Amino acid sequence: MSVKRVTRELRSISAATGRLRFAASLVVLTLPLSGCGTGALWDKFLAKDDTFVDEPADKLYNEGLYLMNEKKDNKAAQKKFEEVDRQHPYSEWARKSLLMSAYASYQSGDYDGCIGAATRYVTLHPGSPDAAYAQYLIAASHYDQIPDISRDQGRTEKAMSALEEVIRKYPTSEYAVSAKAKLEGARDQLAGKEMAVGRYYMDKHDYTAAINRFKTVVTQYQTTRHVEEALERLTEAYMAIGIVGEAQTAAAVLGHNFPDSRWYKDAYNLVKSGGLEPSENQGSWISRAFKKVWDSARN
Repeated sequence: MSVKRVTRELRSISAATGRLRFAASLVVLTLPLSGCGTGALWDKFLAKDDTFVDEPADKLYNEGLYLMNEKKDNKAAQKKFEEVDRQHPYSEWARKSLLMSAYASYQSGDYDGCIGAATRYVTLHPGSPDAAYAQYLIAASHYDQIPDISRDQGRTEKAMSALEEVIRKYPTSEYAVSAKAKLEGARDQLAGKEMAVGRYYMDKHDYTAAINRFKTVVTQYQTTRHVEEALERLTEAYMAIGIVGEAQTAAAVLGHNFPDSRWYKDAYNLVKSGGLEPSENQGSWISRAFKKVWDSARN
């Protein structure tokens, strides 16, 4: 190759390199005009393409089961089940995953998450064989949040309503039996609240207010363990204000239904201390309340 030709090639390369540098300088100069930092825009150009690819529904579902059953990681499992619903919203796997998401939430103590997922399941799939279980999860989530009797019992009332819904809608399901047991527990809690307030009024010698509380237990929560004490407290309160007929009836009803109760012994002694005997007045609200409950139980 001649010296002249080499010189021409070098000049051509130099010119091309200059043009590239000029073009690059134009890009750099125009970047700030776009409103973005130069580095941020270059990062965008150079970033790896992370385009999301859907995963098979059955794979996500089985991964959720594995995380829940083998790893005992209910929160991670819940996310997998939610991902099935997000990626494959109209599939059978989505239906199954929605229920499993509710269960995983319940297991991890995320009761609001469980109630939300289970409520959605019942709404979307009311005819599903698993709808009874979803309804039961709603009730169980409320039930597990029942506070002690010193606090507001709004959550207890919600639990009772949800449990009654399970029993009403799915009376022959296996969950109805458990719902009935939990319902009695919730009723016992509300009765306990009434008793605590009634005792408070007794200590304050506000016998009328106390009687109203114990009356609620006898009329509304008669099947709970608190009814024996409620009858004894009624005997005590009525004796204190001189309505001895009702005191005698409360003691007599207590002795008739719970003859071995320690509360009956106390009620009996109270009546005897006034020179009286336990004696039931069939016209008393106490007698009518018990007759109504026992007649209902026989029918």
